[in-house]
Amino acid sequence: MASNSRVSILDYFNIVFEGENGKIESNCKACGTRIQAKRTVTSNFVTHLKRKHQAMYDEFLRKKDVKREAYASGAVQTYAPVRETNRTATQSGSGSGKFDRTDPRQSLISETIAKMIIRDLQPVQIVQNEGFRELLQLLEPRYIPEPSHYIQQQLLPAYAYQVQVSTKLALSGAESCSVTLDLWRSNAVSVGTSSGYMGVTCHFISADWQIKSVLLACLPLSNQTDTQRMLADFEEISHAHGISGKVFRIVLDPSACESRSAFRLPGFYLHGNGDVEDEEDEDSSDEETSTGMCAEAVSGEEEDNSVNQYLGQCRIDCFARSLSHCVREGIRSSPQLSITLTKAACFYNYIIATVTPEKLAQVFSHVNGQGPLASDRHWNAQLKTMRQMLESVDFLEDIVDRNDLTLNNVEKTMLRELVEVLEPFEEATDMVQGDKHVSISLALPSVLGLRKHLAEVVTHQCTGIVAGLSQALDRRLAGILEDPLYVTATTLDPQFKLSWSSDREWHKQVLLEEVGKHTQAVSPPEASLDAQPSPSKRSRLFSFIKQRPTTQAKSTEQELSAYLLEEPTDEDPLQYWKRKSIDFPLLSQVAKKVFTVPATSTTVERIFSLVGKTLRPERCRPFPKNLETLIYLKANFSLLWS
Repeated sequence: MASNSRVSILDYFNIVFEGENGKIESNCKACGTRIQAKRTVTSNFVTHLKRKHQAMYDEFLRKKDVKREAYASGAVQTYAPVRETNRTATQSGSGSGKFDRTDPRQSLISETIAKMIIRDLQPVQIVQNEGFRELLQLLEPRYIPEPSHYIQQQLLPAYAYQVQVSTKLALSGAESCSVTLDLWRSNAVSVGTSSGYMGVTCHFISADWQIKSVLLACLPLSNQTDTQRMLADFEEISHAHGISGKVFRIVLDPSACESRSAFRLPGFYLHGNGDVEDEEDEDSSDEETSTGMCAEAVSGEEEDNSVNQYLGQCRIDCFARSLSHCVREGIRSSPQLSITLTKAACFYNYIIATVTPEKLAQVFSHVNGQGPLASDRHWNAQLKTMRQMLESVDFLEDIVDRNDLTLNNVEKTMLRELVEVLEPFEEATDMVQGDKHVSISLALPSVLGLRKHLAEVVTHQCTGIVAGLSQALDRRLAGILEDPLYVTATTLDPQFKLSWSSDREWHKQVLLEEVGKHTQAVSPPEASLDAQPSPSKRSRLFSFIKQRPTTQAKSTEQELSAYLLEEPTDEDPLQYWKRKSIDFPLLSQVAKKVFTVPATSTTVERIFSLVGKTLRPERCRPFPKNLETLIYLKANFSLLWS
């Protein structure tokens, strides 16, 4: 006898709204928590019960087990359409044990597969691959594989919708924010396809002084996309997320027409990982830019000017990228140094290819017992490798049988001087890389420290690079030293304050003017006579406390003086201002703005680098469909799965 009984996770929730495409909003019957999802994607409801109401979750599982046993025994029949995978499984003798569509285990596995696709930027079609399905069958024979169109058209969009709702809700409570625009273009694209992507990342400080970064959108760029179109897209994104009037600063690369590829030491790559092709591509593009691509360079300059006109004073250059450009220009100012670096890279590559991993592990920290790991594409990681190689160069030369690759004394001296010259640049770059949000308060002290280092370092073989670095530093970063924004950010960082200043009074005046632009007067609440309750015996006893003079609000000058009188501290700036926001209400208002501005690359820029390295068309790896959705979800992964 057929039965229409159904065990659903939605039995534990009250549906309060049902929209298009199966979107629903439900309240938990136990605690009232609002859950948003689709009818076909119930993992959010299951997860809520499992985390918050274990007893209800256990009851749900028991009911599912009873129903599953009924199906297995033939007591319950269903006339729902049978999937192709079910028919195949039945023919093999295991179809009777398949999960129900709403089974928590079925939902959990589907969710885990989606997480894998997002994390690894895999094409959704992977779920159709025969080998992948065989693996699923081996690990969990009861699982019903989801078709690719279900993941593509329902599961991923549902996750994206959840991120959008969470992001908009979080931003609604933010007083201000800063935005990073990241552009990535592919070197080789087919006609009519996307030539790259634009990522809009928002940084804000929550009410409890926690820095948050979310990718608002990842949009594909067509070959014909112009600056005005990109800026219009940015305006639309800002309006959709309610931040149009809240944006404090917009961080961009130093120039729209400059190469976005990661700068590497000349000739330096790890053997066998494919970076040789990357190096050749970078060199060829640089040559085109400097010789035969004048019109394109002019177009890029016009594009950059158009961006500046639109964004105005809100735009600032990305400090991390500017620092990388300084190192690039410094090294290229010394041709002889580039030749020596290329020879050293050849020596290194030969060592990696021929020496056993056990011996390599004695020298290089990035080598384990299984062989060399993937190379970091940034120059500072390669400089660390160069330093380790020079420290053990005698040992390496003894075990290598190629005399033509051996470095002579002059070359070794030149490379050691290079390591010494670039060490502070390496330290500064290390500080502004990684997943942690780094504010621009580090930029000004870093520039002062680099200037001092270049003025004091003594070299005999690398004089050219010292001059080149000094010129690049003055051209690209000297303006930071007088920029009111950077002066304010550094001074409000409790580890620096004005300890770096050679003219404290002038910098205090700069800070006061900047604080005045971004603060609202704070006045003590006025006491209402009508609101005073009739005093009790206890309140009469302590009535003298109420008669104390009302504390007057401090002026900006008074707050700044009191703040600077305190000794500098290594306390995290956000924790410091969370603790001091009551004592310095005006300064804390500005601190909540300036510390949203990042000095470093954002999560989406690192994802773009991964896309460029692993999904390049010339390597016969086509871009997955809706790659922008995968990038969007990968950047906001923690919003879905903490």
